[in-house]
Amino acid sequence: MIGLAKLASGPGNVGLAERDEREPGPGEVLLRVSGAGVCGTDLHIEADEYPSEPPVTMGHEVSGVVAAVGEGVDSEWLGERVVCETYYSTCGACEWCRDGRPNLCPERRSIGSFVDGGFAAQVVMPVKGVHRIPDWLDEHAAVLAEPLACVCHCLLDPSKVAPGDRVLVTGPGPIGLLAAQVARALGGDVLVVGLPSDEPRLAVANELGLATEAGGPSQTDFDVVIECSGSAGGAATCLESARRGGSYVQIGVFGKPVTVPLDRVFQKELVVTSGFASTPQSWRRALRLIGERRVELLPLVSEVVPLSDWERVFADLRAGRAIKVVFDPRT
Repeated sequence: MIGLAKLASGPGNVGLAERDEREPGPGEVLLRVSGAGVCGTDLHIEADEYPSEPPVTMGHEVSGVVAAVGEGVDSEWLGERVVCETYYSTCGACEWCRDGRPNLCPERRSIGSFVDGGFAAQVVMPVKGVHRIPDWLDEHAAVLAEPLACVCHCLLDPSKVAPGDRVLVTGPGPIGLLAAQVARALGGDVLVVGLPSDEPRLAVANELGLATEAGGPSQTDFDVVIECSGSAGGAATCLESARRGGSYVQIGVFGKPVTVPLDRVFQKELVVTSGFASTPQSWRRALRLIGERRVELLPLVSEVVPLSDWERVFADLRAGRAIKVVFDPRT
């Protein structure tokens, strides 16, 4: 089958290539991919700013249909519409795995970076990392369940927003718009800010009922600031805008060293937190938010395209011309 893969180490070295197909092993399922979202991490992998083990099929935000099951897997999974966690394997024995934090396992191997992922017609996953989705959920919008689980890990384990908190979110990309919706669901009064070039993304935020500003917040003293842009400017805006004794949450990925005014952390006694990837608990929370329709996913999908459009898509996302683009390998 043809897949979009990181073919060798170094910047670039991404392209469409023939990729091996395989049957699911014990405890595994084979998914026929319906959609695979393009994440900022995929752009970092292409730029060699995020670890990967080439050659590897990229893509870790996956929705699909279970087409085959391996030994020991209940046949009732066949035909189910599902989304999947990113972890293909963890050691299960380290202190982090034993503490229920497999996202921090030093031996963690994830699809799309170390194991073949969803930018292809099919992907094999352990059944323990696969989740059924509601019948009403659009198959392409469903890819956003994975980034939502990452956001839930950052904001809900434990809760970083209390009812009535004034919340600032920098960066109106998919992570920012998911974080803003989760913060609102927690009772926060949310403002999403971006650059003037982010006007199309901010318009989507407005459609979701979120307050927005372009060019930075006109007010400060936010109880909680959530950095989702992955830029030094966004981090600086958050640190400057947080009230004394407030909270700073880092969700965006910088991909390189950045310079930010960290003195604001001790001057304001800020609580700084973050979260790496997702956990089983954050997946449960994300799926509940989706099931209760407290977070909207479909408005974040800018377009659905074939894998052959990947170069244009990567360029558009780097330029901020889209929110979430989904590859459908069936087209």
